Amino acid sequence: MSALPSSTNDRAAGPGGALPPAPQRAQDTGLPPMLLNELVLKAMQQHGLRSLRELCAHLKLGALLLESLLGQLRREALVEVQHRGALAGDVSYALTQAGHRRADEALVHNLYCGAAPVPLHAYVERVQAQSVRDMGLTRERFEQAMAPVVMRRELRDQLGAAMNSRRAKLLYGPPGAGKTFLCERMASLLQGAVAVPYAVEVHGEIINVFDPLVHRALPAAAQDCAGLYDTHRDDARWVLCERPVVITGGELTLEMLDLVFDPRSGFYHAPPHFKANNGLLLVDDLGRQIVTPRQLLNRWIMPMEQHHDYLTLRNGIKFRIPFDSLLFFSTNLRPEELGDEAFLRRIGYKIFVGPVPPEDYRHILRQSCEQYGVPYDEAAFEQLLNEMHQPEGRPLMPCYPRDLVSQIVDFANYNGLKPELSPRLMKWAWGNYFANSAVWA
Repeated sequence: MSALPSSTNDRAAGPGGALPPAPQRAQDTGLPPMLLNELVLKAMQQHGLRSLRELCAHLKLGALLLESLLGQLRREALVEVQHRGALAGDVSYALTQAGHRRADEALVHNLYCGAAPVPLHAYVERVQAQSVRDMGLTRERFEQAMAPVVMRRELRDQLGAAMNSRRAKLLYGPPGAGKTFLCERMASLLQGAVAVPYAVEVHGEIINVFDPLVHRALPAAAQDCAGLYDTHRDDARWVLCERPVVITGGELTLEMLDLVFDPRSGFYHAPPHFKANNGLLLVDDLGRQIVTPRQLLNRWIMPMEQHHDYLTLRNGIKFRIPFDSLLFFSTNLRPEELGDEAFLRRIGYKIFVGPVPPEDYRHILRQSCEQYGVPYDEAAFEQLLNEMHQPEGRPLMPCYPRDLVSQIVDFANYNGLKPELSPRLMKWAWGNYFANSAVWA
């Protein structure tokens, strides 16, 4: 699984574009008291945290709330004050022998001792408030974001309309047509900031959600420990991020679509569609996975229609999460090869992406030359079209110009030459690219 962050830095994203207020009391966190107490003990045991300032920063909880938790732990003789300074917040704590034993017992259950999680109901409410389906897309914004991309008008209209749809989208066509590229470019159309929790608590179990490879955090004002006493501060258990973009390919299995329990750490990792909530999810190269397209679509029939999914904890408890992402499939197969009509009805848009006309091909070659700093030559384009593509009957795929020009640049750099679209180098690159020994004759 890989991720391509979206390009927006817009904090003004409506109800979902800001972090929720910080909890002031333990009960405001929505978490079981025992979980909170054990989280403090584990953080002190595993990370050697002693000061209130360190615990605030690590657990993402306010100083007043933490002081109340530590006060309870002191009354239970699990924690003792080690140092108290003259300033507010200048206090250090230490585990007692009983506290060390209690921390060890908690670590046997799970090793999670990071940021305090948020309860499932709070996560569900936040995802619904910042739904990607409420984002909306106009022709003007689509044209502005996609202006550098060469594509036919019909394809532009299909993609633009599809971005406003709640239905899944399938881009199909031959290899090299630019399907994956177009899906990735859709990420630039995502707009608005979203709040993502570090972790979610479900029936006492912890699911790690925030993934720095997927969730790109926006710059936020630093909050020191003095600020943590402020009752108007944001809830630091959430991270303000760009809308996520998750890409899975041939590595995708059915098991990856369920919760991944790590027996060594004792907590769960969220599956790809969980992490992609409020963003875009691309299943690339559909048909190349170990799982068949039919099995994958079977797994996601209900989520695609009802916009929620059910996951199961190791104790058998099922719970519901939102399925709130723009779902794209990309494949080299024809739609009828993926499944029967009943399956294909679940995919609202089936968009063909194929060869481009000669004028667009010329434009793409020009762009590739500009990208690599190679002077464009019209004669080279005519040679490519008339002496290479036409004799071999090769369609004009958008990926060819860039790949051929890059090989010419490689050859020039190797030989200490200035790269140029000469007939000899174009022929040389063509032979390498298509493994065609005939061009050397």
